[in-house]
Amino acid sequence: MQALLDAIARLEPAAEARRVFHGRGGLHPGCEQWALDAFPPVWVLTSFQPVDEATLAVLHTALAERWTQVAPGEPLNWVFQCRHDSQTETRLMAGAVPEPHVVSERGARFLVHVLKGQNHGLFLDMAEGRQWVHEHADKQKVLNLFAYTCAFSVVALQGGAKQVINVDMSGGAMAIGQQNHPLNGLAGGASFLAHDIFKTWGKITRSGPYGLVIVDPPSFQKGSFVATKDYQRLMRRLPDLLLPGGQVLLCLNAPELDTAFLRQQMQEAAPELVFEQRLPNPEAFADASPERALKVLVYRAPALAPRVA
Repeated sequence: MQALLDAIARLEPAAEARRVFHGRGGLHPGCEQWALDAFPPVWVLTSFQPVDEATLAVLHTALAERWTQVAPGEPLNWVFQCRHDSQTETRLMAGAVPEPHVVSERGARFLVHVLKGQNHGLFLDMAEGRQWVHEHADKQKVLNLFAYTCAFSVVALQGGAKQVINVDMSGGAMAIGQQNHPLNGLAGGASFLAHDIFKTWGKITRSGPYGLVIVDPPSFQKGSFVATKDYQRLMRRLPDLLLPGGQVLLCLNAPELDTAFLRQQMQEAAPELVFEQRLPNPEAFADASPERALKVLVYRAPALAPRVA
């Protein structure tokens, strides 16, 4: 646990949501179970293994001592979450969590809920993917599949997208997504379909074609999406959804499946789409085994052949 304690000893107040310590990346031996995130004004410490009360007391003392040094007079707000089958819990350890709780990232604002559920409303490892969408959405009609709380939609519209169609079967997540838009001064341009994607192809197709399609599914969610059997079904649809020259952002956060899996699936399902690049992950998510980390790939549809006079 020493590397985590060292990270806490270097802690500084955070202005934006970000990862502070990424033990899951395997670069800190003995700390693989730990992650520490800033969701200002709250710190969220996550363990993927059971933790005893004595260990939590040591970590609380370290956080409290550092916070007294760097933010004298300010309350320490921190939440502990354990994500292990034998000890699944989320607990407020000190201070309070604002309600509503709004965090920022590169000028965009998002609602988060760090005391409810395992996912907090904003996936911090996708920060570079959101930045890429912001830079490539100008004047595009965008399809955002598995939209969750619609963070991609927010940054696409901020980047000049003319329209974004958000699709996700979770009505609760989509409701938060609908709140995220006015939170950023976005009064229009987005639509929200709370449907099972595989049962909504008619609506999705009729709203196209699209200049940009974002595919960010769960890696394994029983009854919704299982990457090993469902990703290729979705890939087969992509050529018909895209404008000539349109782009796809293809995402996968399954440690057991590598980039080669995605590329092979795409080669079989939609060989006409051209692989362009894998986006880097944020530096805070550096991983000893990059293929186990988040994979975000960019593909492009072929452009129309020039007309021959």
